[in-house]
Amino acid sequence: MCVFQVSARRLFSQTRCGLKACSSKKQEEVCLQMARPSSNMADFREVFAKAKHIAIITGAGVSAESGVPTFRGAGGFWRKWQAQELATPGAFARNPSRVWEFYHYRREVMLSKHPNPAHIAIAECEKRLSKQGRSVVVITQNIDELHRKAGTKHLLEIHGSLFKTRCTNCGNIAANYKSPICPALAGKGAPDPETKDAAIPVEDLPRCEEDGCNGLLRPHVVWFGEALDPNILTAVEKELDICDLCLVVGTSSVVYPAAMFAPQVSARGVPVAEFNMEATPATDRFRFHFPGPCGT
Repeated sequence: MCVFQVSARRLFSQTRCGLKACSSKKQEEVCLQMARPSSNMADFREVFAKAKHIAIITGAGVSAESGVPTFRGAGGFWRKWQAQELATPGAFARNPSRVWEFYHYRREVMLSKHPNPAHIAIAECEKRLSKQGRSVVVITQNIDELHRKAGTKHLLEIHGSLFKTRCTNCGNIAANYKSPICPALAGKGAPDPETKDAAIPVEDLPRCEEDGCNGLLRPHVVWFGEALDPNILTAVEKELDICDLCLVVGTSSVVYPAAMFAPQVSARGVPVAEFNMEATPATDRFRFHFPGPCGT
């Protein structure tokens, strides 16, 4: 069964504000709170001070403040394609050279980017709270590793990483920070719409270095049409089950199944605080909403 279906079944089997009438006074109070998100920082600080295990869910809005291209929305093109036209198993099967040019460009861009105040604040939060016997887990949809660069230790990258590869032959997953990732991609990947495809022969694209394999490598990221790694999803579910505070930082809450994570936590009465430039489809289900840049 698709992991989305598993999560959806679990999520919608629980009582949720707006879907089911509140059956107790306590649930009614929770529903009223969810209907009117607060922006009172003093109240949030009080909740934060009591939390023992904090789950922080982050999205593209965190990395955008580091100058990372999102390839989403208007103008989100690489050459004449949008990400959803290239980040698919079918696109890779048809034209692995073009897809590798796209990912090589993204890797090279990321090598020049640095964590911003939001990444650093989250990493410092984890470090500080660990000394108090409290814990933080970061669940990110981003593939840029900026949380890791900032010093976050307890990190679940649900969509993979630009700096990992997976062999299409033997399945081996490996970290890879080479620049360029292979000689044939040196100087390739320019995003200008007039740039012609490099049409690199498949044998010259990144290859597996495991003994006797030499299979074609692909980026170890979750492409459109692919399911999340069930082991990662299981780890996420365990963290969400035990958290007593959830922060949602820089995510539009429209990409599934990640869009269900915070509402699932909120449905059992756990406070959720959203930090984003604007309200999202999930905002009214949360205890707190703080508009503005993630770094702020």
